[in-house]
Amino acid sequence: MDDDASVRTATARLLRSLGFSAHAFASAKEFLSSPRLLETSCLIADVEMPGMSGVELQEYLIANGHNTPMIFITAFPEDRIRERAMRAGAIDFLSKPFDEPRLLECVERALAMRQDRPNDP
Repeated sequence: MDDDASVRTATARLLRSLGFSAHAFASAKEFLSSPRLLETSCLIADVEMPGMSGVELQEYLIANGHNTPMIFITAFPEDRIRERAMRAGAIDFLSKPFDEPRLLECVERALAMRQDRPNDP
């Protein structure tokens, strides 16, 4: 999820072209109110979004028992935010523009991790 429509579209298109099911959301609120919450195996979230930030979304999901692996992307990399996200279990913290092979490696790691975790509530 990303508030930048071009990033959302490009990322979803890339993932779909590789055989993944991908759904794009403009905000954390939009994602949380969607029927996709319980079936999501991996989240790619922008750090800076209107309303709830990507890191706040991560904290919300953890507090509510969701073990969804998260990959963060940002145009404004800050060590403090990166450390906070990684301490909470993020797969990676990528700077925009991100390297597509690295993103795909992160998605594969997230999906492998998801298979090893118990199901969400």
